[in-house]
Amino acid sequence: MSEENKSLSQIIDYRVEKLNKLREMGFEPFPHKFKPTHKSAEILNNFKNLEKKDVCVAGRIMALRKMGKASFIQVMDDTGQIQIFIKRDNVGEKIYEAFKLMDIGDFVGIGGFVFKTKTGEMSVHAEHFTILSKSIRPLPIVKEKDGEIYDAFKDKELRYRNRHLDLIVNSDTRDVFRKRTKIISEIRITLDSKQFLEVETPVLQPIYGGANAKPFTTHHNALDQKLYLRIADELYLKRLIIGGFEKVYEMSKDFRNEGMDRSHNPEFTMLEFYWAYADYKDCMILVEEIIRNAAKRIGGQKIKWGEFDIDLSKKFEEKTFYGLLKDAIGFDISMMDENELFEICNDNNIEIQKGLNIGQLLDALMSNLVEPKLINPTFVVDYPKSISPLAKTKRDGSKDIVERFELFIGGSEFANSFTELNDPIDQRDRLEHQAELREKGDEEAQPVDEEFIRALETGMPPTGGVGIGIDRLVMLLTDNRWIRDVILFPTMRMEKD
Repeated sequence: MSEENKSLSQIIDYRVEKLNKLREMGFEPFPHKFKPTHKSAEILNNFKNLEKKDVCVAGRIMALRKMGKASFIQVMDDTGQIQIFIKRDNVGEKIYEAFKLMDIGDFVGIGGFVFKTKTGEMSVHAEHFTILSKSIRPLPIVKEKDGEIYDAFKDKELRYRNRHLDLIVNSDTRDVFRKRTKIISEIRITLDSKQFLEVETPVLQPIYGGANAKPFTTHHNALDQKLYLRIADELYLKRLIIGGFEKVYEMSKDFRNEGMDRSHNPEFTMLEFYWAYADYKDCMILVEEIIRNAAKRIGGQKIKWGEFDIDLSKKFEEKTFYGLLKDAIGFDISMMDENELFEICNDNNIEIQKGLNIGQLLDALMSNLVEPKLINPTFVVDYPKSISPLAKTKRDGSKDIVERFELFIGGSEFANSFTELNDPIDQRDRLEHQAELREKGDEEAQPVDEEFIRALETGMPPTGGVGIGIDRLVMLLTDNRWIRDVILFPTMRMEKD
């Protein structure tokens, strides 16, 4: 009876029997070490030079075709798959009997020579066979027909909960995460080449700040003190600028106790960099370079994201916050108060609750009427001060507009930048205003961080700062529309017994 027709418990019991039999035969199914000499892709790509040469490969059995005196298996390593031909006369009767106890999912080591079968398939002719790990639990059933794989573990929730299985049976998943690594590597190369210093700042913080978000809280027993998982790296990185480092960055995990959707996960990866003597315009140029370099690293600057064709090679557009809202609504709203903005939200069928402040209302209008239509790479610049408490006001004298940009591509936000506020008196005023908003019910408003203000009072040079969501950038560059598809282990609700 095939495994497909057995229950899971029957399969596990049957495989345990095989495991015990192997031990009875004198084989150790879980040896300590094995040393392969070649990868499967190396053999396939360099077949002419390796034909008839001895090689040693290792990997997981992904297909089995057992016959009486000779058999074929497909072995997968981290570069691909290669066919193995194993013959009783070559490996010996005892080894071949052990081989016949193998299952799909087992790890094996093969020593032999490279050759081509009668059907023309590049393969390894086994002369030595070693069991490296006996798989007790079966892999998801994967079927292949005419070169197309189907029924390959299609339930996405199961794949997220069992990422190890997803990686085994879905080559597209493995490709996404290889590209993610290359993207992150290229970002580091770009920043390192410009003499930015990579640093590390605390994940556990006595007070949170640097963004408008709800934090996760915890308690340190020894200190008998409440601590927060960081929502952003900003305030600590700025202290390093104050301390004399002129270019710093951190690629880190941040945490926000908020909802989950296509583009939000409570635990996410953020790049933040701060650049002394620079402003948001300088940061714009560098952000373009970072994204273009990352795109080139994994394929090219002309990409497809869902239904959108996006060209990252062209200069990114630049449009103002209130200018975009004026285009969307039909008139200027920059001088309106809460009541007027509330009515405009109602007129545009934007569902909001009463009592929202000006910043929250403007954000609602922007996110509903403008952002989804920003398909080509666009820097939205010159935000209202009410939603940007850490940014400098415009140098043209505008008291209620700050030097800030957000980058939108394909209707989603990918970067946020300020010409950073370095006036400690102004900074205190703004954070105290945030605290007042918090008391009135805005749970995402920032608290006053006295330690940061004291540091700022020491003096911070003119500085430009940027935050880039790494997960979203990977989504964009790998053509994925769900953040869970680019995070190896996304946050999931615990399964019920």
